[in-house]
This record gives sequence, C-alpha cells and structure tokens, in this order.
Amino acid sequence: MQVVINQESKQIICLNFGPGHCHDFSLFKKSNAHFHPETESLQDSGYQGIKDYHFNSYTPKKKPKNGNLSLLEKDYNRALAQDRIVIEHVNRSLKVFKILSSRYRNRRRRYGLRCNLLSALYNYELALRSKIQNL
Repeated sequence: MQVVINQESKQIICLNFGPGHCHDFSLFKKSNAHFHPETESLQDSGYQGIKDYHFNSYTPKKKPKNGNLSLLEKDYNRALAQDRIVIEHVNRSLKVFKILSSRYRNRRRRYGLRCNLLSALYNYELALRSKIQNL
C-alpha cells in the first residue's frame, strides 16, 4: 500500500494498492500517480530512480559499494529523515488499526474499501483535533 500525505496538514490525500506483495517503486509506476512539477515529494530509499518520473523528488543517498558517505551526504540524509518523520507518524497512526499492520485474511477486493475508510477516519479525527485546538 502506498500513502500520499500532505506534509503541512498531515492529511491523507490518496492511497494506492497492489495485488499482494509489491515493491514501492513498482506500485508507484503502476498507479500512474502524477504530482504537479513544482510539488516537492519526499520518499524513502525504496523509491530510488523516481527522479525520472518526478524531478522535484528527494530520496536518501545510498552508501556506495566499498565506500562511505561524505559528511554533506550524511547531513542531507539526516535533514530528509527529519522532514519525513511526519510521514512515518501518519503511517504509525494508520497501523494502530490491525488491518494494516498484520496479514489481511478477508476478501481481497474489499481491502481497498476498508483502507479508504480507515484513512477517512484518520482525516476526520485530524480535523476534529484541529477544531478543538482552535477553540
């Protein structure tokens, strides 16, 4: 499952699903998800090569074989991880529902519907929290 999140509002924008186990980048290519060219997107290391599809994407630098990362590359990875932590917190909030954190043993065609409902619940709870904080 692939989750697209607005980093400022922490709201889930869309979800993409694959037929069983699927690599992140393969799922991205099959989903035909397009971002506006000026939109910045932050990915983990599973999306190596996304620059060919979306120029304004940022992925961590990988350590070269038999080599080391420079201090500048390490600082870049650290800064990217600090920005991406918001995304990981949203993933954790979704995995509180056991449907996403363990093996799904129900009908496969209803998986997408249930995940969309969970993301709608998450967005609704997020909106309620922001209303309460604004009071």
